[in-house]
Amino acid sequence: MSERLVIGIGNPDRGDDAAGVRVARSVHGGRVIEWADCSVLMDLWDRVDDVIVVDAMRSGLPPGSVCRFDAGLEPLPARAFPSSHSFGLAETVELARSLDRLPGRLIIYAIEVSDLSIGAELSDDVAEAVERLAAEINAQLGVG
Repeated sequence: MSERLVIGIGNPDRGDDAAGVRVARSVHGGRVIEWADCSVLMDLWDRVDDVIVVDAMRSGLPPGSVCRFDAGLEPLPARAFPSSHSFGLAETVELARSLDRLPGRLIIYAIEVSDLSIGAELSDDVAEAVERLAAEINAQLGVG
């Protein structure tokens, strides 16, 4: 059986930006990593066949909306993924694609966020989306 890796991206101290980390903390199958910086993602998923990444998104959808992207089939909408770093998730995925360093399967889940204020808690809509998505990923991984 191939190794599975779940990566939750976000800053736990910036309100809804913690969504990816919160999902990762609630996943019980496979190896789980919480990460705030996208610059090392290729190293984290190196030699892993099946990767799920969860991150915050700002695309204009209602807060708490969840989008699923298969990065092996399509580029990510770069403008939708906010980053406080110079290199965000969309840029990292496209660099990995150009270097032939994408994992065999790379699924990105993005939760639409609203409040990224330092010290804020998750908004109610995002907290509900975190619970739903964590349950969905656990079901996919055969745990619950």
